[in-house]
Formats: sequence, C-alpha cells, structure tokens
Amino acid sequence: MILLPLVASAHDIEVKNADGVTIYYNYINNDTELGVTFRGDSSYSYSDEYQGNVAIPEEVTYMNRTRKVTNIGDYAFYKCDGLTSITIPNSVTNIGYGAFMYCSGLTSVTIPNSVTSIGGGVFSGCSGLTSVTIPNSVTSIGEGAFFQCSGLTSVTIPNSVTSIGNGAFYYCSRLTSVTIPNSVTSIGDHAFEGCSGLTSVTIPNSVTSIGNYAFFGCSGLTSVTIPNSVTSIGEGAFDGCSGLTSVTIPNSVTSIGNNAFYGCSGLTSVTIGSGVTSIGAEAFDGADIPTVVSLIENPFEITGKTSDYDGTFSQNTFNNATLYVPKGTIDKYKATDGWKDFLFIEEGTGGGDTPETQKCATPTISYENVNVYGINGTQAGSAISQSGAATINTNLQPGSIAIVKIGPKSVKVAIK
Repeated sequence: MILLPLVASAHDIEVKNADGVTIYYNYINNDTELGVTFRGDSSYSYSDEYQGNVAIPEEVTYMNRTRKVTNIGDYAFYKCDGLTSITIPNSVTNIGYGAFMYCSGLTSVTIPNSVTSIGGGVFSGCSGLTSVTIPNSVTSIGEGAFFQCSGLTSVTIPNSVTSIGNGAFYYCSRLTSVTIPNSVTSIGDHAFEGCSGLTSVTIPNSVTSIGNYAFFGCSGLTSVTIPNSVTSIGEGAFDGCSGLTSVTIPNSVTSIGNNAFYGCSGLTSVTIGSGVTSIGAEAFDGADIPTVVSLIENPFEITGKTSDYDGTFSQNTFNNATLYVPKGTIDKYKATDGWKDFLFIEEGTGGGDTPETQKCATPTISYENVNVYGINGTQAGSAISQSGAATINTNLQPGSIAIVKIGPKSVKVAIK
C-alpha cells in the first residue's frame, strides 16, 4: 500500500537557483545542511510550486551562510504534474518517501551516484516516466518506488541492489524487460504485480524467496527461470501468468504457496522438485495441465478434488493429466490424499524425470503388431516386433511424445 502525504511543518527558507527558479528548503542535520521540501505548511498546500525544468544546486547561500543540499524530503515535489525534468546534484544522498509522487509530467530522471537508497513511493504514479537510471550506489529499492509508472518500458537494476521492496514496480504495465542482478537476495510482495508487458524473467541464484504476488497478473510472461537458491514461492507469486507454458520448480524449493500458479492457463507441463514439502490450496488451479511430473519421493497430503473448487490442481487436471512419479512410489501416491485423485499415475525412471526417461529402445514384447499414436490420439505409425525388440516407424518429429500401444497396454515414449 502507498501512503498518502501527511501535514508537515512549513519550509524554513526559499532561495532561487541559477535559473531563477524558487526552491524551498528545510534545515536538517542539526541545521548544518539543507533538504529540498514543498512550499507551505503541507504537501497539499500547493501543487504548482515546481514546474518545467528544475535544477537543484549542490549548495545554497542564505544570509551569507552556505550549506550543502543533501536531501530531498518526503513529498517534496508531490503532485507537481507540471514538472518535466529534475536535476539532482551529487551532494544528495537520500531521496525521501514519495518525493516525486504523481509528477505525471516527469519523463526521465537521472539519480546521481551519491544516492544510496530509493525510498518508498518516490516515483509512484509518475505515469509519464519512460526511463530511469539507477546508479551503482543504490542498495535498496523501496516499497512502491515505481508504483503505477505505466510509461516505464525498461529498467536496469545495478549490482549494488540487494532488495526489491514490496510493490516496487507494481502495475508498470509497459515494462517489457527487467534485469535482476545477482546481488538481489529478496523480491518483495507484489514487486512486479500487473507488469503485463513482461515477457521473460530470469531470477538470479542469489534470490532465496519470491514474495507473495510478486509477479501476479504478468500475463505476457512466457518463461521464467527459478534458480536452485530459491526455497519458497509465495502465495499467488505467479497468479494469472496466463502466458507461461511450462514451469520447473527446483529441488531447493520447500514450499509453494496458495494460488502460486493459479490461472496460468497456458501451462502444458509442471515439474515439482524433490525438496517440496508443502503445496498450498489452488497452487496450480485455474489451469488444465496435461503433464505433471513430481520428483517427491514421499508424497504429502495436498488438496484434492473438492466441491469447493479449491483443489491444488484443477478438476480437469486431476481427471485427465498424467502424473509421473519416481520409480517405486506409485503405491504411496495412490494412498495419499490429493495425489490419489489423479486418475492416471505412471512411474518414471531416473528419479522421476520427464517422460523422455521412459526409453523404449528394446522392449520385450509378444505381439506382432504395435500401434503408435501422437499425444493428441492421432495414429502416427506402427512398430513391428523383431526377436523381442521393436522397430518404430513413425512420422513424428524428434522430441515428440508418442503413445505406443502394445496389445492392451500403452506407454508414453519420447521420439529420438
């Protein structure tokens, strides 16, 4: 949530810069330095005190006393929608909460290397902001820093940043690319929620947790790479990412939150790592997923088919998907609540990898004729037994999944 500005004390002095623009200041740091602020008693008092191009000086002389400008105060430029550009000097080390909130006319900002943190809501609602340069001096991007910056198309986060705050890029709907460096260890709740223009995200191997609703509603996201460093995927983290086609949960993840991948209607396959010990309700609901691969050796209870539609998977997934499980565990899965609701459970080999590991190089069969079908059920060739081995003749491309029917039985194999 982005807080609205509160009443604050009046500015202490006002001094014109070299361009003749009046800038308002407060004394800070035991009155030895200056911070830029708004005009009047409250940030609500005026909304037009700063317009056009404003250059903040490094130091100000007032009554023959010169002080450095080291701070841009909370809500200093709040709702100055006539502000088109701002020059921030290297003397500034801190930019306060909501400093440029709702400056809709601001199109670009260069933050100097002297700044170490971008406060909460600093550029919130700056709908005209198309680009921003974040220097290597910044270590944290605050809560809602770029909240609803709908014009922002790209942003590069430097290697100095260790945390991306809650809602930092919330509903930056035109953001098409973002680079998250290896220095980042946490991605906050709602950090990229509603960034519908994002197409791919690679999360670095320094990140240990993905916050609640971090990528909620990123409908343009077609691929996501989750590294082995991640141990938890928060509630609704990828909720509504309808463009995702496949997801692999690494073995390092222990928990998948409620609704984590809810409504990812484009999913065709999901692989769940061996380290997962809990999966929340509706984690993969709202999507009809044909293939589910579980690498979990000791299955735990999940929410199965229910009348309340809060199952971990959708009704159609339970009824039609093939659940692949590690070799020797099929009886465990068939006896465990939730998992046992899958109508079609098959064992894989090699620790339960993808169906490709179910090789059909030299099956021993006693049937003369073997039929081959594509995954959609269309006949795609045949296999002829020869001395206990089978030669498959098919028009399927390498990498395709085929269904080989041997008498009354069938098995899925990967075409090499």
